[in-house]
Amino acid sequence: MLPVLFVMLDGVRPDAVQEARTPTLDRLVAQGASSFAARSVMPSVTLPCHTSIFHSVPPTRHGITSNTWVPMARPIPGLIDVAAAAGKKCAFFYNWEQLRDLSRPGALSFSYFTDTSADDDGDDGLAREAAIRIPAERWDFVFLYFGTVDTAGHRHGWMSPEYLGQLERVDSLLGEVLDALPDDYAVIVHADHGGHERNHGTDCREDMLVPWIATGSGIRPAHTIQAPVSIMDSAPTIARLLGIAPHPDWEGKIIEEIFLSRAG
Repeated sequence: MLPVLFVMLDGVRPDAVQEARTPTLDRLVAQGASSFAARSVMPSVTLPCHTSIFHSVPPTRHGITSNTWVPMARPIPGLIDVAAAAGKKCAFFYNWEQLRDLSRPGALSFSYFTDTSADDDGDDGLAREAAIRIPAERWDFVFLYFGTVDTAGHRHGWMSPEYLGQLERVDSLLGEVLDALPDDYAVIVHADHGGHERNHGTDCREDMLVPWIATGSGIRPAHTIQAPVSIMDSAPTIARLLGIAPHPDWEGKIIEEIFLSRAG
């Protein structure tokens, strides 16, 4: 059972990590288990993707197919709801306001929001606050969302120099957070979707493939995950790290391959 920091890099393609200078992400890959062929969901758009990530079901089931939130016809408890019900303290740091609906009211112990995902330096304040507050508060689960790389993709084009430069900036910010993070935390880092030209949302490879990385005590080092990985697998896998049972309605799987010893 470990506390977990879950970092979302909005709009980051696997080949962007390989092309840009990303020493922090490179270090995480060397320390942990990773896939550079994890798959997003359709439509590969931010809010549908995040709803699938946190509720471990596809958009065809949760019903959110755009960046406008709608209530589920048949509600499914998400990761935060399940963790809170198990007595875990959960915190959110984010700069895209639509993500406020990823959990139901009353489930979060702390929330830090600033409307800065459209600014080049919009992730800087989030990283600074997270680096200060996480060691002081030691929540069981922390979600840290970096939104500016996606903005750079829409503004300048995916894989443009500006896009890659923004990823390098965010990689540096992530390094600052990890330097302050207590040693006992597990870390999960991945993207929600990729992108092509100046958009995303299709089922093309550039939109659908994302990097997925896990590090921490009991996680295999320098391991390339061989099994298929979906972003819907994140919630069950994080639940395993937190020592709680995945919700029975979740469709994703625990990525057992990342662990040094398999669940019995």
